[in-house]
Order: sequence, then C-alpha cells, then structure tokens
Amino acid sequence: MNTEHIQGDKPLAAGEPEMHQADLDNLIKEHDNESNFRDLRGGLKLFVTLVCVALSLFHIYTAGFGLLNEISHRTVHMTFIMGLLFLVFPRRAAKHPTIGIALGLAYGAFYMLISSQLVIALGSQLPMLVKVGVYVFAGMMALSALPLSALGGRGNQPGWLDWPLAVIGTAFSGYLVYFFDEIFITNIGFPQSLDYLMGGVAVMLVIEGARRTMGESLSIIGVLALLYAMLGPHLPGVLAHRGYDIIRLVEHLYLGTEGIYGIAIGVVATYVFHFVLFGVLAQASGLGQLFIELATLLAGRYAGGPAKVSVVSSGFFGMISGSPVANTVTTGAFTIPMMKRYGFSGRFAAATEAAASCGGQITPPIMGASAFVMSEMLGVPYNELILIAIVPALFHYLATLCMVHFEARRLGLKGMPAEQIPRFSDVMMRHWHQTIPLIVMVTLLLMQFTPFLAAFWGIILTVLCSYIPLLLKPLGFDKLDSESVLTPRRLIFSLEEGAKQSIAITAACACVGFLLGVTTLTGLGFKFSGAIVGLATDFGTWITPLVPFELLTQDSITLFMALLLVALACILMGAGIPTTPTYIILASIVAPALDDFGIALLASHFFIFYYGVLADVTPPVALAAYAGAGISGSDPMKTGVTAFRLSMGKALVPFMFIYAPSLLFLDFSWVEFSVAMISGILCIIALSAAYIGYFNAPLQKAEKLMLTVAGLALVGNTPWLIALAGSCVLAILLRNYRQGQASLGYHPQLT
Repeated sequence: MNTEHIQGDKPLAAGEPEMHQADLDNLIKEHDNESNFRDLRGGLKLFVTLVCVALSLFHIYTAGFGLLNEISHRTVHMTFIMGLLFLVFPRRAAKHPTIGIALGLAYGAFYMLISSQLVIALGSQLPMLVKVGVYVFAGMMALSALPLSALGGRGNQPGWLDWPLAVIGTAFSGYLVYFFDEIFITNIGFPQSLDYLMGGVAVMLVIEGARRTMGESLSIIGVLALLYAMLGPHLPGVLAHRGYDIIRLVEHLYLGTEGIYGIAIGVVATYVFHFVLFGVLAQASGLGQLFIELATLLAGRYAGGPAKVSVVSSGFFGMISGSPVANTVTTGAFTIPMMKRYGFSGRFAAATEAAASCGGQITPPIMGASAFVMSEMLGVPYNELILIAIVPALFHYLATLCMVHFEARRLGLKGMPAEQIPRFSDVMMRHWHQTIPLIVMVTLLLMQFTPFLAAFWGIILTVLCSYIPLLLKPLGFDKLDSESVLTPRRLIFSLEEGAKQSIAITAACACVGFLLGVTTLTGLGFKFSGAIVGLATDFGTWITPLVPFELLTQDSITLFMALLLVALACILMGAGIPTTPTYIILASIVAPALDDFGIALLASHFFIFYYGVLADVTPPVALAAYAGAGISGSDPMKTGVTAFRLSMGKALVPFMFIYAPSLLFLDFSWVEFSVAMISGILCIIALSAAYIGYFNAPLQKAEKLMLTVAGLALVGNTPWLIALAGSCVLAILLRNYRQGQASLGYHPQLT
C-alpha cells in the first residue's frame, strides 16, 4: 500500500490559466468516443440540426402521447440514427498505420464473406446487377475501415464514402418502416430476397457504425459473435454447435426482436433517449451550476475541501447525467484547478474527479443506460430500481470521500475560506426554479408513472421553468439566475445535442444485439456459465484442504471464486468497452453462472453492473481519467492507474450485495441490513486508510497490512469472522486516532 500517486505533479501555481470552454469541448471529443462529433458548417450543419431536432421532437411527442408499436418505434429511431451517424461522426482508424491496415483488411474480408454468402444463398433470385451491387457495397465498407486519408471523411466534413453509407443506413431501417405490413403481417415467416439483402446490409452497417462511434473492441466482438454462429460445426469441444448460415442469421438478427432491434435498442428508444435529452436541457438551464454551489456549501469547509466538493458535485451532477467523461469534464473544469491550488497533485486531483464521476451511472434518479437495460432484462420497474440503487451509490461516494479525506489529512490540507462558501439561502434564491423539473420527475417515478412519461414532464418543465426569472423580474425577483433561459436558439442547440448524444449508444446497443441474438441461437451463455462454474469448483476443491481448521466450507470458497472470476471478467471487458455494452454482454453470458449458486437474479446483475462502472477508470482505456488528466496536465496513464486505485475501496462492495442481499432490499431483514451496512462502512474505511497510509496519523506497514486483510474479511457473511475483523479494524483505528490526538499540535488546522 504505497502512496506514490500523490507525487510527480505540481499543484496549480497562482496565476496559472485555467482551461477555456473550447478546450474542454475538445477534451470530451478526444476522450469520449460517444461525443466525437464533427464540427459541421453551412447547409450540412443546418440539415443535420433539422434532422436531430426532428428526432428529439419525435421522442418527446411519443413519450407524452403514446409510443408506436414495439418494432415500428425501434425502426423509426434507427432510421434517424443510422442516417445521422455517418454524417456526424468522422471516419476513424487505428492510430498505428500497420494495425489500422491489418484491421481494415480483416473487416473487408468479413464484409466480403457476408456478401458472397448472401449472393450464393439467394442465387437465381438476384439479377446480375444486384449481385454486382452487393459486392460494390461490401467494397465500400472495406474501404471505410482502411486508414487511407485519400478517402476523406476523417475530419469535420463527410468524405465521398460517408454520403452513400448515410443514405443506405437510413434505408435499411426505413425499409422496415415502409413495408411493415408486408414483412411483419402479410408475409411473416416467409421473407423475400430483398428482405435478406437489406438484412445483410444492416449487419455490415451496424458493425461499421459501432466501430466508428465506439472503437474497435465492440465491433470486433460483434464480428466474432457472427463468425461463432457461422463456424459452429468447425469449433472444438464445448464451443461446437450446429452452425447457422447467413440466411438464418439475417432472419434472426434483422427481421426479429432478438438482434439489431432487440431489447437494447428498445431501451434506448424508449428510456435512454428521453433521459439523455432531459440531462442536456437541465444542464443548459443552469442545474449543473446549482449542484456545484450546493456541493461547495456542503463540503468546502472541511479538510481538503475542493476534493470533497469534487466528489459531492459529481454525485449531484450524476443525478442528471450518466456519462462519466462528460461528468468529469463538466465538474472537473471547476474542481480540478481548485484542488491543485489547495495542495493536491494534478494526478490525484484528476483521478479523484474521474473516480467520483463514474458514480453517475449508478446514481438515482437518472442512472446510466445500463440501468434502463437492467430494468427491461429483469422486468423490474425502473422506479423500484432507483430505490434499490441508493445504497450502492452511497457506498460509491463514501469510498471516494474516504480516500480524499485521508489524503487531505495526510497532507495537512485545510478547507476553503469561509468567504468562498456560499450561503444556502443565497443559492436557493438564485436557483430554486431550476429544481422544479427534477423534483416533479422524481415524484412521478415514485408514483409509479412510466419513466418516459416522467422524463416528458421533466423536459417540458425544464423549458418552461427556465423562463421564470424573466416572468418574475418585473415583480422584483431580480436575484434569480436569468442567464440560463432556454431561448429558442439554446433550445434548438440542446435538442440537437440530445439527439447526437444518443447516436453512439444506439450503435453500440445494435452491435451488442448480435451477441444477444447469437447467444439465443447457440446457447453461448450456458457454455460460458458452465465454464465459470467448473473453474470455480476446481479452485474450491484445490483450496479447501489448505484452509486451517475447516474455517470455510468448500461451497463458500467455490462461490467466492466464482464471484472473483466474474469480477475479473467485468474489469477486463471494461478495459476496452464502455459500461453499457459491457453490462449487456456479461449479463447475457456470465450472469447465468451465478444462478447455479442460488444467487438472486437482481443481485447478480447489480454485481456485474457495479463492476462495469469501473470501466471508465480501468487502464488501459480509462476514458474518464484521461479526460481529467487533460484538465490537470498530468500523465494520462498514471492518472488512470491512480483513479483505478482510488476505486478499489469500493471494488469489494458488490460482494456484499451477494452475501447480504438486504442491501438491495431483497429478502429484507433489519438485522442483516444493519450488520451489512456497518461492516461495509468499516470495510471501506479500513481499505481507504490502508491505501492512503493515514487515518489520524501515519500508519505503519504492519497496520496497513492488517487493515487490508481485516477489510477484506468484512466482505463475507460469516458472523464470527465479521466480528473478529471488525474488532481488529476498530482497535487499529482507535490506536491510530489516539496517536493523532497526541500529536495534534503539529497540524493545528485539522482541529
């Protein structure tokens, strides 16, 4: 347990310039693939704006006045999204030319495989011209994946390949909208050759769309899933299956609701879009500034105040935004420079902001897209899910606050001066009107109204309430924040931004649909689950004889090893893929493994969900940490490592959900809940103090080791072990507290 993370970056010097808004926007584009939009100009910008506004208005209308039927609603959404994708996002390739060419050729070979199988399977049903067109399209897709600057499209203006891809992307979903009756009613079960062709086009465009918006990892997983389905008879051992040709795959993935237009896209089109749009509008209306001022009021006066403001403001901001990178940049622009001024290193400041901002995905009432997917997959109403998520969210922020607090005490840092702490009455006097939409939305959710209806009224009230300062100003209410009125210009920008921010998550969910569809066809999930259970059992059999005095049973060891393997899978998957795809993939192929141990479905999914949140602070793809490093000027990779370490205090919390399901209000017992809360808090404090090396005075190496071991032991559900570990933690911390009190004169500012 070393403390090297606080070395190597100097605090912000007086007069050192802070970043401008344009720099912050560039940071988001650089580190958040989902926000890497082109800076369009002229007529094209106007066209994209109109399409984005139309999409936002479509979703606002359907949220308030009724959704279309399931397939129509999803296909209309995809029609807009796939057309926008190739105009809004630049063509991308791997940074290293050799890797880029290799990957481009691999994608090209896959596209040609799909095309040739379609042409061969449909045979005489296709005219020669159509066959040639299929191969030409596959060639265009292959070129789009190659890192050739001569093809254009890698900057702010679309290249010559982007326009036809945008048109065809609109067409494959628009085709289902236009011919809905013929495909899904009249000829259901008897697809035509054109249906299969459009399905093949859809498969290729979804792969390219995921690659362009999310990077290589997710698109490669999509390709591997399809190859697994096609090559089943040629695979070894338990991986082998009967195999499926492209015709069967296209019918399953394109013409059904278990592939491209599956549950993931359904969630984006009915829940995620509305809450993303609400978050954009709420931020534009000044709610983010209110959160920062409230956080300063609550936490600024204590030791290491700016860092605690960072954690609290990230928690508040996470209530309206589930994007870790956006949270990091939005609140970090204010908190990271302030942390550096007060003595924290740039690396620690950026890591703190990143670690705290990841909590937005598990912070009610507006959690990340994963929570909406979980609600649909488990059939648990979202209004119940936000109540269940309260304890996990509190543990998340408690762990980060403990790290920050102990580091501030170790460095002897003071809180913010009293003159910089705003008064609660002044804050509410300026911003009370901005809280109305959030309060109404939460109330509607708790009253069992549908999430999209709650979001509808949240959106409408956000716009209307932004005008309250203008209406009340003539009556003498001149202290209200009147700079955040959603004027027509700002409203159009927000509607456009909300639509753009839904493009990447839609593309990702469509690609994940391949894995979900293949899993239902091949039984892939059961095979992975069986492998995990078998491996955990082998570990349990091997470890049990090594445990002295039979303190732990083989069943308890086997369960722990299974949880450890699932957690490791989450962390490894999250190192290259954003949280939502990570959750969907692992919930489909890994979560069933925990069912064999009698774990409640909700607990196993929350276990995966919580670990998936660590994706944005998991090197080598710690996007939130890299964005924070861009603000602080610290080394990105080292910042990512520090952010991951800062998250380790809460990394064991998901194990508590398994051993004490009362924390998720499952089989609730006040005794179990109370014991789990106390042991969880002690676990977080012990691990945080051990990592920082400080509680109320410096900790010795032996004390750090004992706190670590005892903290780990607090995770279980064995009463005598919890009592023993808790007593050990309290004894060490009490002894350390007395040491600190004895030397209190050395740090008078800590009184």
